[in-house]
Amino acid sequence: MNSSYKLSEHKNFMDAEIIKLNPTDTNDFSYLIKVFEAVFEWENSYLLKREHLEKLLGNSKFLVFVAKIDKEIIGELTAHVLDRYDTEKSSVYIYDLAITTHYQRKGIGKRLIATLNDYCTKNGCNEVLVQAETDDFQAVNFYRTTPITSELKATHFTYSFDNN
Repeated sequence: MNSSYKLSEHKNFMDAEIIKLNPTDTNDFSYLIKVFEAVFEWENSYLLKREHLEKLLGNSKFLVFVAKIDKEIIGELTAHVLDRYDTEKSSVYIYDLAITTHYQRKGIGKRLIATLNDYCTKNGCNEVLVQAETDDFQAVNFYRTTPITSELKATHFTYSFDNN
């Protein structure tokens, strides 16, 4: 995967810039975790060690795109590249997408999705997948406004191992 990917075309909202983070962008990564905390109303979260953030950002199977206006992160998207057994092309799973409250409903989320889709197309991926909780109407409605290929209703099961 191309580690220096940057999409600056299609600027249509206040010159927001969409950038793929690299291993040296741990300060931006730390900040976007704070964006997650605010948008998702996380409680009792803690900041991971810089070394762990560098390791994540250095992993070609972990993608982080941020939206910035005047060097301030206003939105982000994280995704995991998944190798498959039924095709040589990878699938990409969107893990999180968050836009700060002030910039929601202004097209930033759609631009992050478009940037990821463009990245995946250029890097020979098979598909992008994302799930949203059925009762998270804002998320479900958002994804329905993007150019999805299909929608599948499913039940999500979790096996947790950390009791902290």
